[in-house]
Amino acid sequence: MGYETQPRDSRGRWTKRSGALVASTTLAITVAYGPAGVTGVTGVSGGSGVASMQSSLSQVVRTKLAKGKRSAAKGHRNTTWKRLDLERIDEKFDRAGGCALHSYGQVQRFLTRTPCHSLRRMLFLLGDGHGNRIVVSVSWVRMRGTAAARELRGLADVDGTGNITPLPGAIVGAQPIRWTGRYYDSRRSGSLVVIAETEPVRGNPHPGFLDGVADVAAELPRP
Repeated sequence: MGYETQPRDSRGRWTKRSGALVASTTLAITVAYGPAGVTGVTGVSGGSGVASMQSSLSQVVRTKLAKGKRSAAKGHRNTTWKRLDLERIDEKFDRAGGCALHSYGQVQRFLTRTPCHSLRRMLFLLGDGHGNRIVVSVSWVRMRGTAAARELRGLADVDGTGNITPLPGAIVGAQPIRWTGRYYDSRRSGSLVVIAETEPVRGNPHPGFLDGVADVAAELPRP
């Protein structure tokens, strides 16, 4: 499955797994992961109005995610991962010369017509010390005005329209990443659009936790 076929729900929004599909999963609170019945790259999708995957997490883990979002918003990356019981194995930063070159689909066509001001991307490889590893992609797109940023985010969040291309997994020592779009979040602040995605690369991390990490990562300020 390529980037352009990332799954969404019937309203064109990024797919969120129904809480009922993972409610029977037991979460290991002490490591913020649990043995899920499926991994984050299986083809289970929900319809419109489904509950967030995060609803299946324990209150302890949801509290950790909330604290992680506060740390991320302050730009404290290492503290953010520690709050989530994750350790940074590697990270890479890229300051791209143009957005159209590093995007695909309708998003690329939009950025060709409406050039961005700047693009910065990061890729994190994180582990929990118990065999689980995940990658987190964050892209910061600075447009030349608020209206263009609003249009970009609206376009990127809709099914089949393409997006900013994440950095390749090989640069952090990970295998080629199949970005499903299941664990995704975005935000806009003025002319800045932030896009975050998460995927598992080893082990069996809880889908709700992966979804939560994407929400946290989207809060990170532009480096």
